[in-house]
Amino acid sequence: MATALVWIAALSLAAWVYLVFGHGRFWLCDQRLDGRDAAPAHWPKIVAVVPARDEADVLPAALRSLLDQEYPGDFRVILVDDESSDGTADVARRVAGEHASGPRLRVVATSPRPPGWVGKMWAVASGLRAAEASGLEPEAWLLTDADVVHGRDSVRLLVAKAEADGLDLVSLMVRLDAERGSCRLLVPAFVYFFQKLYPFPRVNDPRARTAGAAGGCVLVRHRALARAGGIESLRAEVIDDCALGRAVKQSGGRLWLGLSATEHSIRPYAGLGDVWRMVARSAFTQLHHSSLLLLGTLVGLALLYLVPPLWVLALPLHGNATAAALAAGAWLFAAASFVPTLVLYRRSLAWAMALPLAGALYAGMTFDSARRHWRNEGASWKGRASAGRG
Repeated sequence: MATALVWIAALSLAAWVYLVFGHGRFWLCDQRLDGRDAAPAHWPKIVAVVPARDEADVLPAALRSLLDQEYPGDFRVILVDDESSDGTADVARRVAGEHASGPRLRVVATSPRPPGWVGKMWAVASGLRAAEASGLEPEAWLLTDADVVHGRDSVRLLVAKAEADGLDLVSLMVRLDAERGSCRLLVPAFVYFFQKLYPFPRVNDPRARTAGAAGGCVLVRHRALARAGGIESLRAEVIDDCALGRAVKQSGGRLWLGLSATEHSIRPYAGLGDVWRMVARSAFTQLHHSSLLLLGTLVGLALLYLVPPLWVLALPLHGNATAAALAAGAWLFAAASFVPTLVLYRRSLAWAMALPLAGALYAGMTFDSARRHWRNEGASWKGRASAGRG
């Protein structure tokens, strides 16, 4: 028994040593737009497509931030109303009528969704088709969510980055709301875990196979999207942003994914329930609906996040100082790796020691995602079931 405790603690510590020093510097949070990229000789035409379903509450601030863009080139916005029941389209038209740059905005509605399409992808596809039918012919698309507020220079900085580095897709993980209750821990932990799944430096390395994007803010070249198969190739994707990044990279495109402290989501997360639903919606999809991968993931999460605090706190019971010391080392590595994300979110560094708690909760969310799939509950976007589920 004593030997087993030591070996398990040693394995946990070894895993954390690898993650900190060998897993693509995921935890450093150092992939940022710094604004140092030179202005290009030509500013390409950009069309922003904003899918919206029942977003009347958050839409005005998001739309105004797009209409306020200080972009030197031609920039248009298409708001796609996906059968909203709360007057989303009317709110968008009112914002356009009140804003000096209102002519930049066009509001369109989706037609009935064909079989095989997830709701959000059908809304995006509808926006792209409406733009092309209007003869806009952009050189790049900005795909952004209806709850994301952009800085005035957001589009300019994204384009400058793409032009300076010859990138086909530039994406920002926007800052999420983390001001309430348990979200003070769980939202920064969500961003941390996302970086661990898709280490940004590896995504940004054209030699690495890792690919991803963050759906709240994606600038993708028109030709790169077409080369990757277009939005049609993503019609059934629940995790559409990472699928888009993967498709662009696999088709020969170059990616850049970074963190933003300026662009932010104004969608409120009230507590554990909101975060739980967000993660459970797609976690099992991430595992390709494989029970074997689910088991491996849960065992891995237990090794990383449960073993360290349990072995340390249970020292009076098991009395194995060596196992407790190894586990303490793993716990400290975990806490240290969480610090940059806490700094990004302006959270107290005391939260770093609570990362195992967040890991345990995310393990529960992952299992619940599988349970929902097994019960045929599926994923949804804004209350609409995924492809094949109505």
